[in-house]
Amino acid sequence: MTDSITLEGFAKPMTDREFMLLREFIHTQCGIKMPPVKKIMLEARLQKRLRSLAITSFGEYFEHLTESPAGKKELVNMIDCVTTNKTDFFREPAHFSYLAENILPEFMLTEAEGAFMVWSAGCSSGEEPYSLAMVLREFREKHPGFRFSIFATDISTKVLEKAQLGIYDEERVAPVPSDLKQKFVMRSKDRSKGLVRIIPALRSLVQFQRVNLMDERCALSEAADAIFCRNVMIYFERATQERLLGRLCQSLKQGGYLFLGHSETVHGFDLPLVRVNSTVYRKMS
Repeated sequence: MTDSITLEGFAKPMTDREFMLLREFIHTQCGIKMPPVKKIMLEARLQKRLRSLAITSFGEYFEHLTESPAGKKELVNMIDCVTTNKTDFFREPAHFSYLAENILPEFMLTEAEGAFMVWSAGCSSGEEPYSLAMVLREFREKHPGFRFSIFATDISTKVLEKAQLGIYDEERVAPVPSDLKQKFVMRSKDRSKGLVRIIPALRSLVQFQRVNLMDERCALSEAADAIFCRNVMIYFERATQERLLGRLCQSLKQGGYLFLGHSETVHGFDLPLVRVNSTVYRKMS
């Protein structure tokens, strides 16, 4: 018996103390809550990182994260492992309809000279910002003077790389309306691969960047007309949700719109937001 990694390539089992240290560190760095039932999941997700670093225990891995000069670089890899990235094209489609039918026409009447800016906060592998790009591009075809920009961010470098490529399994684009699919989605020349790609003209409309929403400096340099931050807060405890919502409000123009996930709400928080539709809120004075 030795203290080295086992023949199967696994480190020693995570102790309760190691779990407590790691979950507090994860919560501090990215706001994600890790209740005790998540211990097995966390252990399984981090095994690959320990193997790649030839680290034999989760306690040693924690020390590497917090005390090693290479810890900052490893933090990015750890976040990639522990974050959950569930998303779809046109997820919660009523939001996109409300944007196209209510918000954009109003914008053209009141601020036609400016550019409509939307932030996809927690964009995952790109399905949400590309859905937004399709909606905004379609609106521009009907209103040639309309200008817009899309800023898409996530904490995970892994999903951002996938998002920038814009390559998906063919079944992933099933929710995209057929007319938009014909315009904006290319099939692979090798049909046996079952892959599609977002056309370059649409990919170029989205600016991707890694942003940690827990960073106090994460507010936008230019306020947004709309922010989509959907199904992000569900991973945070209430105090963290309040801090995040406050930062989102700072990044939202007066009269701008915040879109949350179907199970999220701003109820009980002291924020300058009023509900205008199902999980759609407007920033008021």
